[in-house]
Amino acid sequence: MHMADALIGPAAAGTMYACSAAAAGFSVKKVRLEDDPKKIPAMGVMGAFVFAAQMINFTIPGTGSSGHLCGGVLLTAILGPYAGFLTMIGVLLIQCLLFADGGLLALGCNIWNMAFYGCFIGGFLIWKQMMKNGISRGKIIFASVAACVVTLQLGAFSVTLETLASGVTELPFSVFAAAMQPIHLAIGLAEGAITAAVLIFVYEARPELIWTGERGLRAGREGRLSFKKTMLALTAAAAVTAGGISLLASAYPDGLEWSIEKITGSTELAASGQVHVLAEKIQSATAFLPDYMFRHTDSAAGTSVSGIVGGAAVILICVLACYAFRFFRKKEKHE
Repeated sequence: MHMADALIGPAAAGTMYACSAAAAGFSVKKVRLEDDPKKIPAMGVMGAFVFAAQMINFTIPGTGSSGHLCGGVLLTAILGPYAGFLTMIGVLLIQCLLFADGGLLALGCNIWNMAFYGCFIGGFLIWKQMMKNGISRGKIIFASVAACVVTLQLGAFSVTLETLASGVTELPFSVFAAAMQPIHLAIGLAEGAITAAVLIFVYEARPELIWTGERGLRAGREGRLSFKKTMLALTAAAAVTAGGISLLASAYPDGLEWSIEKITGSTELAASGQVHVLAEKIQSATAFLPDYMFRHTDSAAGTSVSGIVGGAAVILICVLACYAFRFFRKKEKHE
């Protein structure tokens, strides 16, 4: 659901940058109140895992479309909504700058559509409510599917609203929305199943890692793996997914591109204007592996290298952010 710059105008882009920045600033404030140093490696590992998982486009049968994990719900279920939101920003920033995945002008929109809804709406209104009075496999499955479906519907609808507000395309709002919502319902169901599978593994391995929104609520069972082994298992899964399984990703356009193609006959729209040109120049300069490939070659090795490099970059940016903002270093009372 990464929006390209061709869908967004400067005014709408600035507005969404401001909204996303405000949510990020509030999240930084809240995370600084926490006292859990284990979240530093957890943010890096889970960020890399989500980055790797987003490289796997899965086919939506009978549609000619594909989808991929957004990851906001998954991150929130382990890190909490605030740390999850900041981790998701790290993922989207690396995707945008290093791989030209999602427009630079549209980055504020992508953060809002893919991270805000998953982390805050899915986290507080669905996940936290479901985990009251204890965790179970059934609750994890139901909450994962419900949160992913609802937040992807909100994200898809926001894409159509932001496109409408921008007025830089001729995509009819009603037709665009009618294409976006059903396909992202199917994608949401698939993401919910993937999210549930990962969270059940974490629940079995280290149940106290599951975020409930309630301090002191125990999972009521012992984990099968240590924290270190759980993190190593997730790191290994991220590396295998990014470096190998990513080669098996569906070649079909994702839900957003598919929706645009149904209306215009093409998955791409042309961008125009000085702001768009400037954003494209900046992104061209920073994206040394555009579209997760080596420049001027279609070698499959480019995808594997992109996956490994991107995952490592996400870990690095998350860990550096933790130290730069002095996360988990001061013992302060929770509000």
